Amino acid sequence: RKCASAGPQIDNDKLYKYSYSAEVGLNRPTGSTRGNAGFRISSDVDISLVWRNSEIQDEQLLRVQISNVQVESAGKRSRKHNIFQGSSAESILGKVRLEALQRPFMVLWKMGKVIIHFIILYAQKAEPATIKNLKRGVASMLMMQLKSGKMLEADASGKCLVEYKATKDQVVRIKHLDTCKTQEMGFTTHSPVLGVSGKSASETVITLENGIIKSSDVEETHTLSVNAHHKAATKVLSRQSLTLKKIEVGPAEVAGKDAASVVKSLDDKLMSVGVMGEKVKTKCKGCPNLMDTWKAVRSQLELDSLSKAEAPKSFLMLLHSLRKASKSEILTVLRNCSKTVLPQLVDAVTSAQTPSSLAAILEFLDFSKKEGLMLQERFLYACGFASHPTENMLHSLLELSQGKIGSTDIKESTVIIMGALLRKLCLKGALVKVKEMLLAGPDSTQVESEIQMYLLALKNALLPEGVPVLAKYAESEVGAFSTIAITALQRYNPELITPEVKKMLNRIYHQNQRIYEKNVRAAAADVIMSSSPSYMEVKNLLLSIGHLPHEMNKYMLSKVQDILRFEMPACKLVRQVMKDMVSHNYDRFSKTGSSSAFSGFMARTADVTCTYNLDILYSGSGTLRRSNMNIYGQSNNALLHGLQVTIEAQGLESLIAATPDEGEEDLESFAGMSALLFDVQLRPVTFFKGYSDLMSKMFSMSGDPINVVKGLILLTDHSQVIPLQSGLRANAEFQGGLAIDISGGMEISLWYRESKTSVNNRGALVVIGNVTVDTDFVSAGVEVGFETEATLDFITTVQFSEYPFLVCMQMDKTTFPFRYKMVSKQEKLPSGQTFFSKKSRDQLVPGSEFPLHQENSNMCKKVFEQAVHAVWFP
Repeated sequence: RKCASAGPQIDNDKLYKYSYSAEVGLNRPTGSTRGNAGFRISSDVDISLVWRNSEIQDEQLLRVQISNVQVESAGKRSRKHNIFQGSSAESILGKVRLEALQRPFMVLWKMGKVIIHFIILYAQKAEPATIKNLKRGVASMLMMQLKSGKMLEADASGKCLVEYKATKDQVVRIKHLDTCKTQEMGFTTHSPVLGVSGKSASETVITLENGIIKSSDVEETHTLSVNAHHKAATKVLSRQSLTLKKIEVGPAEVAGKDAASVVKSLDDKLMSVGVMGEKVKTKCKGCPNLMDTWKAVRSQLELDSLSKAEAPKSFLMLLHSLRKASKSEILTVLRNCSKTVLPQLVDAVTSAQTPSSLAAILEFLDFSKKEGLMLQERFLYACGFASHPTENMLHSLLELSQGKIGSTDIKESTVIIMGALLRKLCLKGALVKVKEMLLAGPDSTQVESEIQMYLLALKNALLPEGVPVLAKYAESEVGAFSTIAITALQRYNPELITPEVKKMLNRIYHQNQRIYEKNVRAAAADVIMSSSPSYMEVKNLLLSIGHLPHEMNKYMLSKVQDILRFEMPACKLVRQVMKDMVSHNYDRFSKTGSSSAFSGFMARTADVTCTYNLDILYSGSGTLRRSNMNIYGQSNNALLHGLQVTIEAQGLESLIAATPDEGEEDLESFAGMSALLFDVQLRPVTFFKGYSDLMSKMFSMSGDPINVVKGLILLTDHSQVIPLQSGLRANAEFQGGLAIDISGGMEISLWYRESKTSVNNRGALVVIGNVTVDTDFVSAGVEVGFETEATLDFITTVQFSEYPFLVCMQMDKTTFPFRYKMVSKQEKLPSGQTFFSKKSRDQLVPGSEFPLHQENSNMCKKVFEQAVHAVWFP
């Protein structure tokens, strides 16, 4: 007894003649299909039954032959711009490929009602991969069933979950492309804020007539956009159409035991090659090699060009070339590079993140020597910013840390950066050796600098197991340990800040067991307020205002007011506590001073929200204790800590004959800066340490800022192969390069009794996204992107000639250009004929001074007035 058919049946002795077309178009998502870059392949397709399983009627072996092939443009073009005009299929594909495409192939069509159903393709293995993929595309059009439901299916685009909606004469096949498993895996940026988002859809509408496929139409779209600027987006539109033209008399069915033996008896050159598309290697004719690319871009990578958009643009060009280069080619370029450009080349080689580039840079740099420290640190920082680091990169740093390193600064940076890599790689599985090393590190040494090194590495790694270690060091008697540990805890998810950790933070803030430095207590208060505090915790913090050192009173008051004004998560609870007049009264909320905390918006767009906050804490003497600037980016429900620059100073009271605050009487004179960039904590920089160092620096101080980080960073890095059901393959590459220069300084004038701290940020950003469909006979591509150059300066001036001292904070951005490449498209034939079009738009974004509280504005007026009088009436 035969079961009802699960799919359409091909009749014996009949030849089914179809017209077929496969089209791919590339454009912006909002662009008209008439303007698409791309091409269409059209042909006739003849299908006949070769063999049917006598036991299972839904197992049929079909003979398929493509003929009358034509290749044309996907868009509507004038004759002048149509490179396909006058070209034949043979001139485009070449005689060998065209013959292969038109050579008959077999398809085993096997369908079932419950189990996965599939097709098997039999073709000549020696045929070019592009041709076999096109045949797979034709075979994929036959995938269908006559019953509604969901099942796994494999076709030219991969193995995917497919949903069928069937009626009497029509079947709709919806492919859930997010479930597809393909043979090629790409990579993307660690942070979603800097990443790329995609949306895909695929629908096939099949009409039937007397159980035969009358027509099958596929529309498949893939849209990719940059999360931070969704206008930088591309769309791939793939269409296929199979339409029955007529039915003629065809060959008779062949007898046989099974499909494989029947295929062998008919053509022993045909082999099962699988229906899923295979990789296509295309040779780039006339493409520049690494040395040629390097010669073309190196002048744009000189130090004086790093603030220009040409620098990151050249960096991205070089990056593409480095990813295709061998170790020996990379070493040749490294060894023949001038000293001024070499640091930027090191950035690029490390950012390439290929086995060849890592091997080359590790062979080139000699970490056992004290010379070349800048190059060694540039390599380490580039590792920290790696978009998709490998375990091999982390193991290389582990081996490096355990070997001979000539500089203690480089040893510290190596371990700190290992923490950043561990955080990114923990998503891929535990790297036990490095994890154990970092967790045991702080207790394994008595050297203060080494303990700080391990704590900073844990601050980068954010291991859940690191919370108890950081909690222990938060209560250390060494202020530097406490500050690092507490600020590290602030980076953790609030869910990991346990009740025990909260008790510890409250002990520090309220000094239940011993006296702590102001900046340590302030940091503890910040973590308490940002970690889902309880009613009593907030109440006790408010009650403490008025009993703290003078400037700390003002700092905590500003912090509370900032939480309310900026509506931070603790805002509702603070309002609730403030209903109690004991907590909220004039005496408590009228404290004066110069310390402050302020948050604001830098930018708010449909794609990204960028916020900043400035916290400044002074000593009672008027000298700076801590200045903290943060910039955050939020997009796609993800948060990126883009920048943190912290300047800390202590023990400066002796300079101005002032009395230190409680708990800070014996502190050594010190000033330094710490930077966190794109979620990666960098090695802190020391301005001076100790009284003698301070005095020598003061007398030799040039006023020039000290460099914190300078170089080229690969921010966005997304690579993806999109196998289309037609058998064609789209390659998507989105890269964003940043040239950055962050410096900071601190000046103290005893003559004018004035101090000035500055943080200067210079940057140029270029983001380029391109999608190409590159066969070995025709290619098409679309490119989008944007570029900008910007400057952001933060300057704090303090005049401590009288009390209350005057403090002026300035945060300025200059007018900067924003160039938006709307779209550029290209098509190219083997003959060298090329079509190219480009649209772009430029605009100027006006500069501004970011708003701070009114009190600061009033202070700045007084500071500038006194500065004028100081010049004219000394």
